[in-house]
Amino acid sequence: MNRLAVIGHPVAHSLSPAMHTAAFAALGIGDEWSYEAIDLEPGRFAAGIAELRDRGFAGVNVTVPHKQAAFELADERSDAVAAIGAANTLTFAEGGIRADNTDASGLIAALPSDFEPEGTEALVLGAGGSARAVAWALDRAGARVTIANRTESRAVELARELGVYALEGVGATDSIDVEHFDLVVNCTSIGLAKEGAARPEPGSDLKALRLRADQLIAPLVVADLVYGPEPTELAATCTSGGVTLIDGLEILVRQGADSFRIWVGREPPIETMRDAIRANR
Repeated sequence: MNRLAVIGHPVAHSLSPAMHTAAFAALGIGDEWSYEAIDLEPGRFAAGIAELRDRGFAGVNVTVPHKQAAFELADERSDAVAAIGAANTLTFAEGGIRADNTDASGLIAALPSDFEPEGTEALVLGAGGSARAVAWALDRAGARVTIANRTESRAVELARELGVYALEGVGATDSIDVEHFDLVVNCTSIGLAKEGAARPEPGSDLKALRLRADQLIAPLVVADLVYGPEPTELAATCTSGGVTLIDGLEILVRQGADSFRIWVGREPPIETMRDAIRANR
C-alpha cells in the first residue's frame, strides 16, 4: 500500500483525504493507494516526517504552517520550490526527500480557459508564502504583477526579491483602487474560518482586504485562496457583482491534481476530485 497524508490546517484535513480517496477509487487503484490526515505540531515537523518515512509513507502534502519547514527539509527541490522558498508536496524515495510546490501551478491551472495571464495586470494581496508562490507563477506566465500588503515594507521586499512591483503610497486602512487590474488574487488568511470564533461583521473582511464592493464587478477575475465550509465574504461579493470567481476549493482541487500526478504518475480524474471536495465542504 502506498500511503499518503496531509499535514497542516484542519480544513485541509477534512477535504484533501476525501478528494484523493475518490480519485483512487475512480481509477481502480484504491487497494494500492491511501490518503489520510495527520496532526503534527510545527516543532515536531522534521521528526514527524522521519517517522512517516520509516512507516513506509510515499509522501505528504503540507499546509500552513509547515511549508517553509518542508522546503528546508528537502534533499531535492523543484525549480518552483527553489524560487519560492516553500514546498507543499513532499515525495519520499530511497535517495531522500523531493520537494515540489503545486500552489503556483495550481493557481495557473485554475484560471478560466479564456483568461490568458500574459500581458494582464495582476494584483496579489498578501506577502506570505502563498503570495510568493502566486506572484512568481503569474510573473512567469507573463503577467505584470503588483503585490499589496497592509505592511507596505513586506510587499516592497517581496517584490524586490521576485522582480515584480509593489503597491506603495496606499495607507493600511485606505482602499485599493482595483479598476485597472484584470486579476486580483487573495493570498491572505482573511476570510479563513476559525473554530469557535464569532462570524465577522458584514463588510469587515472586505475592509481588511482594503477592497471596495463597488469595484468587484465584471470583467474582473478574482481568485480567493481561502476555502472553508461556507463562501468567504470576498467570494460572495464577487458572485453578486458578476466577477469571474475562482474560489479556494477549485484551487485546492488543481493543487491536489498536480500532487496526484507527481505521486501516482497518472492523469487524475479532476471532475471526481472536484465533486468530492464540494460534497465534503
